[in-house]
Amino acid sequence: MQYLIEFITHRDITQTKIYEQLKCTPQEATILKSITQKYISGFEDVGVLEILQNNFKSKTYDYLEHLPIIKNLIDLGWLTQVDFGMTKNHDNLNLEILVSSITPSPVFLKLLEEGTLEIALPDIKPYTDHLEYLQDQFDLIELFGKMASYRHNFKENAVSRLKTKIALLSSRIDERIKATQEPIVVEEFFTKNALEEQHKIIFLALLKEEYSGGEGKFRDMNALIDLVSNDDYERIKNRALLEEGSKLIAQNIIDYEEVLTPFGGISRSFYIQDDVMQQIIHPNKKKKVSKLKLDMLVKEQEIFEYLEPKTSLEDVVLHDDTRKILEMLQKQVDKDVFKKLKDWGIKDSNKRTIDAKIIFYGVAGTGKTMTAMSLAKTLKKPILSFDCSKILSMYVGESEKNVRKIFDDFKELSFQAKVDPILLLNEADQFLSSRSEGAGSSADKMHNQMQNIFLEQIEKFEGILIATTNLLDNIDKAFSRRFNYKVEFKRPAFKQRIQLWQLMLPENADYEEGFDMENLAKYDLTGGQIHLIIKNTAYKVAVRDESIFGMRDFIDEIAKELGSNFDKTISMGFKI
Repeated sequence: MQYLIEFITHRDITQTKIYEQLKCTPQEATILKSITQKYISGFEDVGVLEILQNNFKSKTYDYLEHLPIIKNLIDLGWLTQVDFGMTKNHDNLNLEILVSSITPSPVFLKLLEEGTLEIALPDIKPYTDHLEYLQDQFDLIELFGKMASYRHNFKENAVSRLKTKIALLSSRIDERIKATQEPIVVEEFFTKNALEEQHKIIFLALLKEEYSGGEGKFRDMNALIDLVSNDDYERIKNRALLEEGSKLIAQNIIDYEEVLTPFGGISRSFYIQDDVMQQIIHPNKKKKVSKLKLDMLVKEQEIFEYLEPKTSLEDVVLHDDTRKILEMLQKQVDKDVFKKLKDWGIKDSNKRTIDAKIIFYGVAGTGKTMTAMSLAKTLKKPILSFDCSKILSMYVGESEKNVRKIFDDFKELSFQAKVDPILLLNEADQFLSSRSEGAGSSADKMHNQMQNIFLEQIEKFEGILIATTNLLDNIDKAFSRRFNYKVEFKRPAFKQRIQLWQLMLPENADYEEGFDMENLAKYDLTGGQIHLIIKNTAYKVAVRDESIFGMRDFIDEIAKELGSNFDKTISMGFKI
């Protein structure tokens, strides 16, 4: 207790061991000395008014001028206000603390007892295992968390002290890593994924939550951003670290769930992906991998095609009505919406998943398949596609067994990969069309039998199923009732065609002076046709010495696509 005794007995308080660590004025240190003397005399707390009156004796009320001293000592973290039902959020109102009581903070008591706030670190020794390494890293995360809290309470001196601690502990961790001969699994993971310092802090904070086994303070988006931000500007900038497309999410290292806040808003709760957790928690455990990559599984069979979306719904030009339906579909995973559906008996599962059987219908080239893929990317789900037009050639003579096989194999692939993919049934016209009545031929019977099985499988299907068709009028009523969303893909209007041309035209190409995109948009073309026209035009322009796109180039290709040139006869051969 030598530092404590020196502090309360030395005549010149500025000459004591702990004074330079207080970062305060001699007058403020004198107040601390007075409070400390009360504390060791058995008074756990003392009134602010009493301290001021005793230290600044006056017949008037001049002692009130010294209230900011108490306020500053609280902000520095040396004093703690005892809560008797009063608010602790003082802001700039010094009078709020006048009639309250104060006591030495745990940090100040530690300083009095030990003479320093520096972390007592052992000698540099190699890490014996990854758990020992993680304990140091988790201590570091706790310091980052405290520093974020002090920043919010404007305790700059406390922040400064924590920065020193963080630098010291970080340096010691680096030195111990260098001294360790055996590989440390977390450090190898950081290197393999090229994670930067901010990514590492976020990852370690979430890892700390996993080890603690709770829904702790570091899962919330704002809490994670605070760990890696020094001010409001950095908080705004660092939100990008946890948005869609960010490195940690794009590389499937972390993910999040939408959660309802007590005030009715939506927040994100983050977690580390299961396969990554297995690598970290059981680095030496040799086990058979049960979760296989879906795309690798699909390569081993011939029924499905694994599609890789390049765009999300935000990147696709859609009719306003179509976009509203798809946005409503996404809201099924909202916590509040899910709770209502469960309370109403519509959903009976604890797993928040989207259940939807959807028909995308419209003329060819209007973006049905592309939208299905974009929906998958937006929902962060893989997508498996089956071309229904091939069903007869593939399964003639074995219709009943093999139509069921489509759905059985889809379930098996989903189970092996531990994922819930979207099932896309492309060109589903013949499955969905009206069944033949009174048909006597074997082909008609087989067709009806396939449709009955298909209807049965759709009825039992769980998850998201999308069927595309060019015609809706011919759909069997029994199928129509099974699909709860029917989304029409209309030919794009003039405004949408302008958007399509803007999106698809090559950005790095040269265009003739006066090039008018709106003039091209006047032609009634689908997105698929516009894509084909641009592609064919590019081939034609690329072979020229002066590769400049002109209006005439596009109009010629548009004329070909619309069939205006088929009435002309072009002779080919040698002229004799």
